[in-house]
Amino acid sequence: MRTRPTATQCGMTFPEVLVAILLLAIFCGSVFELNAVCLRYIDSSKESVAALQSVHDRAEVLRNLAFTDLTSTATVQSTLTSPANSSDFCKKATETVTISAYPTANGMTQFTRTPDGTVTLNSTATDLGTTLVQVDISNSWNMLGGRARSEQTSTIISNGTKK
Repeated sequence: MRTRPTATQCGMTFPEVLVAILLLAIFCGSVFELNAVCLRYIDSSKESVAALQSVHDRAEVLRNLAFTDLTSTATVQSTLTSPANSSDFCKKATETVTISAYPTANGMTQFTRTPDGTVTLNSTATDLGTTLVQVDISNSWNMLGGRARSEQTSTIISNGTKK
């Protein structure tokens, strides 16, 4: 003779357990993927901040040069042989420095520093003048996944006396 099970004797069937496990797996997978996306965004923002800091550090180094040294290709090229700062970011970014006369450019002097520290003189201005120059500094790098990124700044430097 069979007795009917009471409410305390009921359990879950195998298909119900499988559906519950599937829902749990989907939930955990989406949480882990969300975590991975957040970590990529954090890494991207760290690289952007490091690039911005590197660009500003290089601008400060160039601002502190005497005007005659700033318009000398040999001096600027030797200055660029060392990275802008000691961050790991400088080991993976390509830095470009462009110097031109201001307000009317008569050509431009452009240097490129590769991540391995090689400095290349890309072009030389015919005349940078004796009063004002515009200095453009940019860093470019590839993020995880090969997406190109860059940060840049531009400043005008005057030939004046330092106080």
